[in-house]
Amino acid sequence: MRLPPAILGNTEEVLREILRFSAPADTTLSRYFKDHPRLGSRERGAVAEGIYAILRNKSFFTDFAEAGQSPTMRRLTILGLAEAVGVESLGGLTEEETAFLERIKEIDRTLMPAQMRSNLPKWLFDKFVAQYGEAETLALADALNQPAPLDLRVNSIKATRDEVQAGLLDAPIKSEPMPYAPLGLRVLRKPALQNLPLFKSGAIEVQDEGSQVLSQIVGAKRGEMVVDFCAGAGGKTLALGALMRNTGRLYAFDISEKRLAKLKPRLARSGLSNVHPVQIAHERDAKIKRLAGKIDRVLVDAPCSGLGTLRRNPDVKWRQKIDAIAEMQVKQASILDGAARLLKGGGRLVYATCSLLDEENDFIVEQFLAAHPEFDLVPMSQVLAEQKIELEMGDYLKLLPHKHQTDGFFAAVMQRKPIEKKAPKEAPADAETED
Repeated sequence: MRLPPAILGNTEEVLREILRFSAPADTTLSRYFKDHPRLGSRERGAVAEGIYAILRNKSFFTDFAEAGQSPTMRRLTILGLAEAVGVESLGGLTEEETAFLERIKEIDRTLMPAQMRSNLPKWLFDKFVAQYGEAETLALADALNQPAPLDLRVNSIKATRDEVQAGLLDAPIKSEPMPYAPLGLRVLRKPALQNLPLFKSGAIEVQDEGSQVLSQIVGAKRGEMVVDFCAGAGGKTLALGALMRNTGRLYAFDISEKRLAKLKPRLARSGLSNVHPVQIAHERDAKIKRLAGKIDRVLVDAPCSGLGTLRRNPDVKWRQKIDAIAEMQVKQASILDGAARLLKGGGRLVYATCSLLDEENDFIVEQFLAAHPEFDLVPMSQVLAEQKIELEMGDYLKLLPHKHQTDGFFAAVMQRKPIEKKAPKEAPADAETED
């Protein structure tokens, strides 16, 4: 069944706005769909998938869209929609445009120059090549330029993974257990979940497998005091709360009231009562100071470039600038330093990002350990063994889309050395008196 010809116009209209890169693509799309309520779910899906296809393949598409009779923006739109929904689904094409698509289809992309094939901006391609080498950079880029699967986390407070898998099959939605996350299910297509009883009851949450593994390596246990230092909308917070079996005390800190507000309905569905959302002004907030030295585990999922999430947010590679990385490093180091003060002796600090760049990852951890001799690095191989997760890692967790089929994630676990109690000073012996 062909899409209405008007969809080309809708997609081109929102594309012009998105390519200004003044806001995240998903935000711009949501606003556009709200302003155009007559678009049905199929049409909205086609527009969104077409836009994301363009963002993933922007270097390649732009190069070919600039040659031809049709305006460049229309050609970009046609290329994106053809990639997303197939040429046969497009209505309203001229004969010249149909022939243009046929010519593009014949091109062997593996013969293109490496940077164009990667569909990465030059600064990022160069950074990846310096870090991974060209061959692995191309493999990584190919994976980043594919849409991400739909991953679910089972809320163990409400159900088991087998029960949820069976419930999804009744929908009918096929899923398969994930290889690394013990509570994860990967859905084989992308159905709407919001109206499913499993979703409404809080038995499932949408969460990438890498994010689930990250929650797992925190190692949160029953009855502990735990802090999710940069909680955002709370995906990892909810996972931690369930791992704690709804006991102990779990603080969800964030500077954004808007992000914490998104946690509230998810928290209500989850059935958790051990989570305490707290808005803070900054990493030195007095609310943090009051908990200094009292916390068992702290997760710092630090603000970062977000380059590990390009499968979901392909606009990030075009919106992100090289200068911002250095600014991120300063912020990351400061947040990690502030969060470390919360730990009691023997407590664990987990630093994580969804970045693929060493300067936001290894560099920050090594800098922290050099400045904080009271912390030791716990090898990730040891942490994964503790959690019975079968992943081959060295000192750090480094999840890569082309190797692990997850978003790109980095994590390091550090442990505070036991705090030695000072022995009380002995009272001076009474001076001997002469008779």
